[in-house]
This record gives sequence, C-alpha cells and structure tokens, in this order.
Amino acid sequence: MSARLFRGYHPHTARYGAVLILAMALFALALSWRPAIAPIPVPSPSSFPAEQVARGAVLAKLGDCAVCHTAEGGRPLAGARALATPFGTLYSDNLTPDPDTGIGHWSAAAFRRAMKDGISRSGAHLYPALPYEHFTHVTDADLDAIYAFLMTRRPVHQEAPANKLIPPLGFRPLLAGWKMFFLHKGAVPVDPGRSTEWNRGAYLVEGLGHCGGCHTPRNLAGGEEGARAYHGGVAEGWHAPALDASNPAARAWTPDALYTYLRTGISPDHGAAAGPMGPVVESLASVPESDVRAIATYIASRMAGRDIGSPAPAPLDNEVAAAKRFPEGATLFAGACAGCHGPGAPMMGQGRPSLGLVSNLRDDDPTSAIQAILQGIEPPIGGRGPKMPGFADSLTDGQVAAVIAYARARYTDRPDWSKLEQTVRKARKERAQP
Repeated sequence: MSARLFRGYHPHTARYGAVLILAMALFALALSWRPAIAPIPVPSPSSFPAEQVARGAVLAKLGDCAVCHTAEGGRPLAGARALATPFGTLYSDNLTPDPDTGIGHWSAAAFRRAMKDGISRSGAHLYPALPYEHFTHVTDADLDAIYAFLMTRRPVHQEAPANKLIPPLGFRPLLAGWKMFFLHKGAVPVDPGRSTEWNRGAYLVEGLGHCGGCHTPRNLAGGEEGARAYHGGVAEGWHAPALDASNPAARAWTPDALYTYLRTGISPDHGAAAGPMGPVVESLASVPESDVRAIATYIASRMAGRDIGSPAPAPLDNEVAAAKRFPEGATLFAGACAGCHGPGAPMMGQGRPSLGLVSNLRDDDPTSAIQAILQGIEPPIGGRGPKMPGFADSLTDGQVAAVIAYARARYTDRPDWSKLEQTVRKARKERAQP
C-alpha cells in the first residue's frame, strides 16, 4: 500500500474515528427506539359493539386486509403469506386474536400505532409492505372499528416464517430512517370546492385503499415517488397502470365505467381485472355501493386531462399489416387466441371488450399483457366474467413475445415494444417468486 495513504495518519485518529462511528450508531439506535406497549388480556368478542364490528368488516374489505394476510389455502387473516419485494421475501403477520402468534394481547392503541407509525406492540419497526404510509391517514375511529372486527374473528395459531431479506435489511432500526423520508402523517385534506362524494373517495383511495402503493412508481429505497403519484407502478410482478392523465386506455375512463370495473371486474370499453386487481375487485364487490362510487369519482378526476366528451374511437384491427410484420405471431394467434378473440368468436360480445380496447395492450409497459398470457385470467367474483387459460406451460418466451407483438400491432396504434423476449423472461421469473 502506498505510504501516501498514511500521510497524516496517527493511531489516535483511528480511535477517534471509531468512537465517532460508535456514537453515531448509538444515536441512530436511540432515534429508532420505540417502547413496547403493555399486553392486555384477550378481549371478549362480546365487548365490542355489533355496529362497530360490522363497520370494521366493511373497512377491512376496503383496505384489502385479508388479501395480504391470508396464505394460499390458509385460514383468513392468519398471515404467513409470502410477499415478494425487490429486497427479498416478507411474510405477513397473523391478524387473528390468537394470544401467542396473533394480536390477541394487542390493545386498540397498539393497533393504531402499528397502522399509523409502522411500530409493532413490541416496539419493533414494521416493514412498509404494511402500507402504513397510507394507513397513517385513516381516522382513529375507523382504525378502532377494524380492530374490533379483527378481535372478534376466530383465533388461529399460526406463526409466520422468518423473513428472507438482503443483508443488512433485516436490521429493523434502519426503517426509522426510511420513515423520516417517506412516512408523511396527517389527515387527507378536505377540498371544499369538491363534492362530498369526491372527498370520501379521496379519503378511501389515499388512506385505506392505498391505491398509490401499487399505481405510483417507487425509488431505489422502495419509497413512493410523490412527484409522480399514480403514474404507474409494480404489483406482484404485474404493471399497475397509470391512474393519471397518462393512462393508456383507448377510451377515457368515466366515473361510471370505473364503478362498473371496480364492482364487477370488467369494463366493456377497457378490459377485465387480472392479477392483483382480481382480489381488489372481489373485496369491492361486497362493500357499500356509495363507497365504490366515491372511489371511482376520485380516481376519474385524477385522470382528468382526457376529453371524456369526445366520440369514443372504434377498436382497431390491422390484421393484414400486422401479419406481414409478425408472421410467427399471426400463426400463433390464429391457433391459440383467435377462437376467443377473433372477429365473430362466440366469446366476443357479452360485455367482453375487443382487444383493440384492452388497456394492457396499449400500455407503454408490456408486463401485464405478458402476465395475462402466462398466467391467464380468472373471474374475480363467483366465476362470473371473462376467463382465460394461462399459456406459461405451452408457449416459449420467444413465442409469447411473438404473439404479443402481433396483437399490439394488429389492435392498437401504439409503437412496438422493445426487448420483448427479455421482458417475457423476467415476467416468467417473477411469476415463480417467491
């Protein structure tokens, strides 16, 4: 090693540096420390008013609690569902009132702290897979109602597996620093110039609904990019489309169209719910109609900038030109897709949109269109609605890329996607995680 590196070096310098680093570490730990909240005896379900429990059941649906806190094939709300993130795999917590593995000993205050501050009853920092950056905007009364609902569920004894995160992210005090940048507390502002319905929608979307958690881009630290709110994001290997004026839909979303989509999982002018949106629709199908209309009204306003009064464009079908450009894709489409999606196919009609109107096919990001081909589409509500088989086991990455390139060229006026086969390969890998 060059002696130049040691110029000005003194043994005391190293000791002072070590002391300074230790002091900084202790200061950081002090900032991150939170006290535990004392356990309480498991409350009797009868101690909660029936009206509060019923309201909490609706609010838990609006917040999609069971979606993340129910393992595949597991008991509702018992946790242990694997949640894949760019930083590793997290496992959701048990929300049943089991005293050993759930929240049976949690007070309402402990529950509110977890939802608003991301702090467990024990004082440990919680990972933002629990979207407390949105739940922090929810009123205490609504959180207490959700707490009442959860504490009246049947206890399930189920321990979540240990998280599998990239080192050193398993060190929870680091989350205190993350919150300094990305946890913005406070109520959702009421806009006096807007209707009661719009303000209700804002409260639900920005709070319990945590729509921005999927539909907003995230930075390298996993925080939402506030300056690009609702500009599109990532959800469980799918691309969550933009919910602002850049939304790729051929026909502008109206409040009525959004209401129908959120309530049933299908919009004849836009497409069908797939991937992570399926469980969302399943939840919204059973909440009060007024809440879904409020959500639709607010989201439609965020997509303002599209002229919803202009004539709706007719679906495109550039079959001949597309076949010349993508002959392999045309052949594959004829064999695997045309039986349902071709002109005159018996599956067309009945509220099913033409591929020329499907938003995923028009998006700048092909991920969701690819995942629909790989994974298929399941009707989110009682088997009603469009159903499409997955082709992950029957088509290669190159074949999926060919057929989707052909479909985009045939049914849209959008430019070709680039590096499609590479994107298919990535989507297939994400499908298999965790």
